[in-house]
Amino acid sequence: MRSTNDAAFAVHACSPLAEPTSPSQEIAARRIYILDTNVLLHDPMASYAFKEHRVVIPMTVLEELDHIKDRPDKAVSREARIAIQALERLLVDASPAAIQDGVPIPHSAASGAPGTLSIFQDQRLLDDHAIPFLSTSGAQANDNRIISVALALQQRHPDHPVCLVTKDINMRLKAKGSGLKLVEDYRRDRVLEDIALLARGYQRVAGSFWDRVPTVQTQGSAAGAIHRVPRSALPEAYVNMFILDDEGFIGFVRQVGDTELMVAELSHDGLMNRVVWGLRPRNIEQAMALHLLCHDDIDITVMSGPAGSGKTLLALAYGLHAILEDHRYNKLIVCRSTPPIAEDIGFLPGTEEEKMAPWLAAFDDNLEILHGSDESPFGSIAYVKEKANIRFKSLNFMRGRSFNNALVILDEAQGLTRFQLKSIITRIGANSRIIVLGNLAQIDNHYITPLTSGLTSLVEGFKHFPHAGIIHVNGIERSRLAAFAAENL
Repeated sequence: MRSTNDAAFAVHACSPLAEPTSPSQEIAARRIYILDTNVLLHDPMASYAFKEHRVVIPMTVLEELDHIKDRPDKAVSREARIAIQALERLLVDASPAAIQDGVPIPHSAASGAPGTLSIFQDQRLLDDHAIPFLSTSGAQANDNRIISVALALQQRHPDHPVCLVTKDINMRLKAKGSGLKLVEDYRRDRVLEDIALLARGYQRVAGSFWDRVPTVQTQGSAAGAIHRVPRSALPEAYVNMFILDDEGFIGFVRQVGDTELMVAELSHDGLMNRVVWGLRPRNIEQAMALHLLCHDDIDITVMSGPAGSGKTLLALAYGLHAILEDHRYNKLIVCRSTPPIAEDIGFLPGTEEEKMAPWLAAFDDNLEILHGSDESPFGSIAYVKEKANIRFKSLNFMRGRSFNNALVILDEAQGLTRFQLKSIITRIGANSRIIVLGNLAQIDNHYITPLTSGLTSLVEGFKHFPHAGIIHVNGIERSRLAAFAAENL
């Protein structure tokens, strides 16, 4: 990376982030945030996320975005183009001097001076001994240039906190080792402080649920008893959430009002004995998942849980039942998020569905489970695939489409960002439904953690939506070996 000499650090009127002639205390208290390329790929609108502070984009970041926007990986290249367009909207009318000093970001502060965005010309940093251990060649050259921008600004503005924001853990370590005082992960998309707080779709109550209910009004219906209970009995309740207590009561929250909850009482035996396409639940979490899947008024079902908990099997069984027996949909669309898809699918022979087959072999395995006891299992599987109109699709070709009269199953969603999930869910059209599956313990994306996964944002963002069902399917039913390995390896 290019470092810089003392002269290069001098503050000039047209240099990046030049100080006002008489800065106020409010301005002096602002932070300076340097954004890495992966932050803008993760959230193309990240430039707007830092409120009244100053945002700096090194020229190297723009060069990387320019290179990435033409990649064959459509998902990443799209995010790069959106980020470039967002920056262009902010800077389009600004003069070159203003772009280096800092262009105000609209609506970035409720009161006082707004935040600013500037471009740092890091090519001005000259190679000398200021930061000798940061190489300007090789695979790490761009990372080193961005770190040097942060170090340069830290030296230039000793009265301002200077912070490098990057999703790259190793780059954060390098920056700290190089002498940068503040280095952070991008946290705007964190909807929780601890993944243990993630909604599970049900709440267990110690003892009897009725012990915490001061008053209750019960009315009968064709579906069973409906109880009106005070909201204070379960203040964190949301629509379509289950309630379990130690005495065998199972409730299902139908409505959430300002002062009361409408709770339907469910039968434990009824849940456990439900059969969908020959499949019977093996534990209460699977039973609750099937209840959500069979609920007519739910448009999106989100099922999380460990590998082997039966998520894919439950979703596939419901899909075949809904299409072949209830005739609710015309087709079953199966897609899966796998990081290498974007690069590797083109090397595989055949049509799109044939290219996707290796990545979606798990669905063939589950079809064998559902039809393994048939007299002619392979004939049954071929028949079901044809009659249910099962289509395997790549996520790269879903944008711009609209799926009507279809059931969509999205597997391995934990590796998607919330923007990628949004682009997929907004494809769901009339008389259609989507089932989203994922395991937050198996994230392959280097820049996504359980706290920043799109699946986490989806669960927290949709738990109050009356037409969404959320459930964490616990318990590994694949085999005793799988269960032991999940706990001990």
